[in-house]
Amino acid sequence: MAKIQLNGKKITINSKISIYNLIKKLKLDNKKIAIEHNGIIIQKTNYKKKYLKNNDRVEVVHFIGGG
Repeated sequence: MAKIQLNGKKITINSKISIYNLIKKLKLDNKKIAIEHNGIIIQKTNYKKKYLKNNDRVEVVHFIGGG
């Protein structure tokens, strides 16, 4: 198990979970979010390649349309 900070809240996740799997677990729409991992914006093409570890910081930003 690993402890990470997700949007400012401490949560426990399975070790060796990718950003892609975290998004899937949280039931988020991949097309309407951006992910910041330890202060760096991650490209959507790298979500399956980037694995989370203990003490990582993840921020999920939701896009909202308006006019």
